[in-house]
Amino acid sequence: MREQSDWLLPFFDYIFIKSYREEIRESIDICMEQKPKDMEELIKLLQEMDYEIKRGKYVSLKGRDQKNFLRMRSLGAGYREEDLEKVFSGESAFTPDPKQQRNDENVYVKPEPNVDMLLDIQAMIAKGKGPGYERWAKVHNIKQMAQTLLFLEEHGLRDYDELAEKAKATSERFGEITEKQKALEARLVEIAALKKHIINYSKTKDVYAEYRKSGYSKKFFEEHREAITLCKAAKEAFSKIEGKLPKIKELNQEYSEVLQEKKRTYAEYRQAKQEMKDIQMAKYNVDLFLKFEEQKEQAEKQKTTEQIR
Repeated sequence: MREQSDWLLPFFDYIFIKSYREEIRESIDICMEQKPKDMEELIKLLQEMDYEIKRGKYVSLKGRDQKNFLRMRSLGAGYREEDLEKVFSGESAFTPDPKQQRNDENVYVKPEPNVDMLLDIQAMIAKGKGPGYERWAKVHNIKQMAQTLLFLEEHGLRDYDELAEKAKATSERFGEITEKQKALEARLVEIAALKKHIINYSKTKDVYAEYRKSGYSKKFFEEHREAITLCKAAKEAFSKIEGKLPKIKELNQEYSEVLQEKKRTYAEYRQAKQEMKDIQMAKYNVDLFLKFEEQKEQAEKQKTTEQIR
């Protein structure tokens, strides 16, 4: 690996520590690709990306390496709580920070077919070391870019279209597993609630029968309010069930099976999440680097044209 990666060494001439706010915005970009329905789902996704959340008048976040919490309202336009709430309500569309967004302006377009992306970048590095890259190093994470190229090399991702397709596929896969996890969790909640209703009904049905015999006496109701309320809630829950009411033993069996499935799926979930993060980050860094190279070439052409004039 050392021999294969020697051409990456120029990247290690610079070390830049990306701002925590930029990292958080970048993480929100990735989370928003999962189409969370509200702020709570977004926060849950951020927690799954190892962010610590502090709630108060404002929501604050702290990443793994951060010493202090940062308020979401300090992340800038588009990333503040009020901005994101408008996205969730449908009032506006989510638009990533222009410095980070991965739209047509920041996506690398191959100049010709069958270009080896890594060799292409290697050539740019070889000719680009100088003041231009020093300026680039001040606003981008060079060390992270080197790690990205190592990652692409190790995974055989040498074509940009393949990288883009892989990023899309891993995002979709993570979304599918996330939905499966939610469905399993929802079923566990349903089973637990139904078991509780069945138990409550068995304890209160006699009291409710006496209540009915009393002609639904207000006095009787006040004396047995809790029992009657629990029984009525159970009867309402049973009315929504199609077919025969399951037994506690059957619900216990189903709960155990669903829980085991959730545990198995969680292992897939963690793997899919890490794969998505790695690929999305790799594509993000490649887009930034190649966009910079494109802008640099345009600036050089413009300078040459002005000199000729």
